[in-house]
Amino acid sequence: MNDRLTEQLYESLLETLHIVGVSGAWTLLGGLVLGVILYVTSKTGPRPLAVVNAPLGLAVNIGRSAPFVLLMVAVVPLTRAITGTTIGTEAAIVPLAVASIPFFARLVESSLLEVQPGLIEAARSMGASTPALVWRVVLPEATPGLIRGFTVTLVAVVSYSAMAGIVGGGGLGDLAYRYGYQRFETEYMIWPLVVLVVLVQLFQILGDRGARTLDRR
Repeated sequence: MNDRLTEQLYESLLETLHIVGVSGAWTLLGGLVLGVILYVTSKTGPRPLAVVNAPLGLAVNIGRSAPFVLLMVAVVPLTRAITGTTIGTEAAIVPLAVASIPFFARLVESSLLEVQPGLIEAARSMGASTPALVWRVVLPEATPGLIRGFTVTLVAVVSYSAMAGIVGGGGLGDLAYRYGYQRFETEYMIWPLVVLVVLVQLFQILGDRGARTLDRR
């Protein structure tokens, strides 16, 4: 690996970490909120409310099923309105968050639904309100599953970020595409791939370790 490639690889890695970090933070916040609402208003949730759950679930399903490449194009007006541009690392964050929030929201809902009904009934019998039930019982019990779900989502975000590089989103995907694919420089194709694989493995190891540490079962 020559010095020029090392420098470009380092800069692209920082761009990827920035993209994944910011979009991951928005995904954690937005997905957690949506997932909790889906759980609370579901048929087996503390406050079943089909008028909220049905349209919200449909919107989440649409967001999950849309191919990321098409989604990037569909949210161009939103991206331009938020960032003032449609090219670069900041612009890539918007479609990444839009794509990953619904994905994580479903994983959050699934994790919350797996909490033992006995614990919920015990909290209800002691007069716990719905907010107290969710924040003091359900979320703490579901924390290991939430961490695993967020780890899976973060891995998907890394993959999406590489895809965003093809349309000028910056990061390792952009480096591999511009130099490795368009200029046929093999090193520029291989090394970004290696770094992305290492990054994914690191996220997975940290996520698994965090989930095991907080698992009280």
